[in-house]
Order: sequence, then C-alpha cells, then structure tokens
Amino acid sequence: MAGTLYVVATPLGNLGDLSPRAADTLKRVSAVAAEDTRHSKPLLIHAGSHAELISFHAHSSERARERILRILQEGRDVALITDAGTPAISDPGVDLVAAAQERGIPVVTIPGPTAVAAAVSVSGIGGDRYLFLGFLPRKGSDRRRLLSTAAESEWTVVFFEAPNRVTQLLTDLIEVCGADRRASVSRELTKIFEETRSGTLQELSEHYAEAPARGEVTVVVSGTGKPRVEERPVDPADRAKALLAEGLSRKDVADRVAEETGISRNTAYRLVNEL
Repeated sequence: MAGTLYVVATPLGNLGDLSPRAADTLKRVSAVAAEDTRHSKPLLIHAGSHAELISFHAHSSERARERILRILQEGRDVALITDAGTPAISDPGVDLVAAAQERGIPVVTIPGPTAVAAAVSVSGIGGDRYLFLGFLPRKGSDRRRLLSTAAESEWTVVFFEAPNRVTQLLTDLIEVCGADRRASVSRELTKIFEETRSGTLQELSEHYAEAPARGEVTVVVSGTGKPRVEERPVDPADRAKALLAEGLSRKDVADRVAEETGISRNTAYRLVNEL
C-alpha cells in the first residue's frame, strides 16, 4: 500500500504554535518535503523529528517531485511543509498534492496556522467572506486586472506582499479603490515585532512611505459591500473603430484592443487591418 502525504501547517514564526498533532506527524513520517531545508531543520529539531529532509520549492525539478512520489509509492509516509503557515496556499506544494491524488496516494491535512486567517482576524475588517489574491504579479495587465478585481469586490480582499513592495501596492490600491478605502497591514505575525496597522489606504501609504515595512506582510482591504455589476463585454471591433477614430496608429490600436478585450495580439492585428 502507498504511504500517506501529510500536508502539515507550521508556525508563522512562534514555535509554540506547532500543534501536538503536527509535531507527532513530523516525528512519525519517513521524510519531510520542505521549501527551505535550512529554515525547516530547527523546526524538526524542536519537534524531535529525525525524518529525512527533502528540498521541494517553486524551482524544484520534476525529478524532485518524482523522488517524493516514489517514497510514497514505496509505502512510506511524507510530510509536506512550507517555510511558514499552510502548504499549497500561494505555495508550490499544490503540484505535489495534485500529483499524489492522481496516483491514488492518500493526502491528509494537519491544519494549523495560516497568515490569511490570522491577518483577517486582527484587521477589524469583516471576514464573513473574503477573496484571497496572494502575491500579485509585479507589473503588466495581469496585475491591473487583479487590482481591478480587488477594487470591485463586494467582499474583503487579502494579499501577500514582499516588504519592499508594500508601498507600491498601497499606491496602486489607492488608484483603483480610492484613498478612503479601509485596510490593514499585518507584518511579522506571531513574531517578536508583530504589528497590525489599520486605517485608510492613504493613511497606510503615508506611514509605510516613511517607515518601510519589514518581515512577512499580509494586506487586508475592505470590500465595497455591494454586489459587482457585470459590465457588457467590450466588442473588439467596436473598440478598434473608436480608437482608430481617435487617430491612433493601427499597431497601437491592435495592442490596446488585445489588452482590453483579452483577444490575442495576432487576432487584434488581423481585425484592425480588416477595418
């Protein structure tokens, strides 16, 4: 019989948050697949685990994943952990979980800490329903699309962000949500310098421009409280005609139409040239 893949939530920072069940699991498994083995080794020592540590992260090869699956297929148990919080949440562990399920390998959750729920709980912003968008792309149309989604969301929205990019995220959110939208920034959750600061996007932006954030950061933004109004899809041909009438070049029109409507650039170029 195949072994079991245990998806084990680990502390965000404070080792006291490791549950007894999680510690027992780490002691019992044959191997632990960890995002950063150097970071995770002290955790295993704390849990009293002598399991084999295997590196598994966003840049791991397919060979690394197959090695873990082979251990499971041999009947040995494996624990999947991330550097902090719950694996497979904005984390490459989801690929390993999916691959295990496809091969009929049992997958069991050992729940525990998650920065998403932790940040929402201390934000002062409603958490009955929330939308988690994780780390945004650094630039481009995908970033603009997700920012727009956040601005129009009826529900609370949660982001992860690197500390050196928090100010830019807050600035971009002001542009799409307005300066007065309520938000909170939590950093270093469960650690010595834990801090959650709430206020308007403008207030938070001004604060972190003067005192740059440090450590792991989770941003929570209040929703509109109103259902999103679905807009009629933009017709590519109509949009192309309007842009041509404004005097834009055919190339610029094709680029704009592709970006705004989601059609491929080749299709947009062909459409514009046919007008």
